[in-house]
Amino acid sequence: MNLVIALIIGLLFSASLFLMFQKSFFKLIIGVILFGYATIFFLFTVGGTTKNAPPLIAKDATSIEGLADPLPQALTLTAIVISIGVQLFVIVLLKKVYEEVGTEDLDDLNTTDRI
Repeated sequence: MNLVIALIIGLLFSASLFLMFQKSFFKLIIGVILFGYATIFFLFTVGGTTKNAPPLIAKDATSIEGLADPLPQALTLTAIVISIGVQLFVIVLLKKVYEEVGTEDLDDLNTTDRI
């Protein structure tokens, strides 16, 4: 199961990087969104998944192996908020660039003479 999860995370990261290197604004936005989801999925799986075991340690507990780590869960929530902010920033930035330049092709943005 760990191999399948690692392959899915690797596939999400590679697909997001492939889309971010394309020429279209739309593919760039989709790549940024996929990168955020891949990061969230990675942080979620790093914490380990345990069934019916809250991340609380009892006073008489001798081992903490069956418990989930709460730090990656907190980092996952933080990554969700940050990825939404980055996605909105990229969408607004690319919308303004499209309004100024009038093209969606990133190769046409090599000069600032028109701005």
